[in-house]
Amino acid sequence: MTHAAEDGGGAQGSVEHAVIARYRLTGDGFGEPGERAAVRAAQSLMSEAIEGAGVGEFDGNEFGGGEVALFAYGPDADALFAVMEPVLRDLPLRPAHVVLRYGSASEPSAGERLVEL
Repeated sequence: MTHAAEDGGGAQGSVEHAVIARYRLTGDGFGEPGERAAVRAAQSLMSEAIEGAGVGEFDGNEFGGGEVALFAYGPDADALFAVMEPVLRDLPLRPAHVVLRYGSASEPSAGERLVEL
């Protein structure tokens, strides 16, 4: 699944928070096959954990330009990140960081918090 560029709307029509993780890959493209496999495995674990905890949904990834971005959305960015954090920290790709966005991207007042991994 590939996440489309910021579309500005939440799936349920309400304000949704976001957790966006970005990892550096080998080279300037889509990374090595082992890196892509590690990301796919992490996505599966995060999707199960997020759904199991009922804190939102894992929305997919975007590979390119020597990095991968992983996207998840829910009503509470902190609760979502708490469920995702162990898997995000286990991914061996670095440098990496996570942005917790409190509100939709189209809201100018949406706060953000950066977490280095």
